[in-house]
Amino acid sequence: EVAPLVDAHGAGRRRITLHGRFGTHDILKVGFAAASSHDVIPIHRCPILDPALEGALDAAWALAEPLTSKMPVTKPLDIQVTATANGLDIDVRGSGPLPTPLITALSRVAEQHRLARLTRHGELVLQRLPPTVTMGRAEVTLPPGSFLQATVAGEEELAALVTEHIGKAREIADLFCGVGPFALRLAEKARVTAYDSDASAIAALAKAARTPGLKPIKAEPRDLFRRPLVPPELRDFDAVVFDPPRQGAQAQALKLAASKVPVVIAVSCNAATFARDARLLIDGGYRLETVVPVDQFRHTAHVELVARFTR
Repeated sequence: EVAPLVDAHGAGRRRITLHGRFGTHDILKVGFAAASSHDVIPIHRCPILDPALEGALDAAWALAEPLTSKMPVTKPLDIQVTATANGLDIDVRGSGPLPTPLITALSRVAEQHRLARLTRHGELVLQRLPPTVTMGRAEVTLPPGSFLQATVAGEEELAALVTEHIGKAREIADLFCGVGPFALRLAEKARVTAYDSDASAIAALAKAARTPGLKPIKAEPRDLFRRPLVPPELRDFDAVVFDPPRQGAQAQALKLAASKVPVVIAVSCNAATFARDARLLIDGGYRLETVVPVDQFRHTAHVELVARFTR
């Protein structure tokens, strides 16, 4: 069964990645990359951003000017901006080692724009307040450059679908868990074991798991591409959730297909790799019960998928 498309646009995007570089005639451009191109389309206003991202573009321009002036013209600067409860969290990537005067200049920009935190390649430049987001009843302090769903409404809709599809499972594995958008909500009713290759995300999840009222969450760093959970490790789980990056989870899907886990929930941002992994599960004896597309990317053809498999 393919369910109707769910609209989860919400108020707008809460996380964006901008690019900065000097173009011809040494004119600075800060904005989004053109389709299928390395060219940067400069923007000063974006009407589909979450209101919490107000000031993001001004801050990006202010940070890009001193940074790009020290970089080769051909190399773009990446500026990831996330809206958090305590203000904007910005991580810049693409700059080389920074001299002390430039770090001082960046700190001044961060203060002027009242950023919650500014990091460069994950290294702290300045933090005024911890950048936190709420997931279910838990508060998560984000590691630098954390992956989040593009919109709060999108994350909440995906989590609601996962929770619904899990049913009455009491022991759940959350694979490719990130900072815990599913694990922290599932732990309101079930014990969760969560895995991800990002050690900083696992540490953030483990800290948030101490929230009163949650059932135990065991969070472990593990590269599921190189070391997928094997059937003996999966045998005690009533359900498994996996939400891999765009390349999918072929190695893990093969091991799941050989397991006896009664319910598997797949979340995907790539229909092609989802179809490949779904085929592996079906060939292993699973039945695909339902697929729900979730649209959280306004003005694009991109959708997320949530699917339920049973045996």
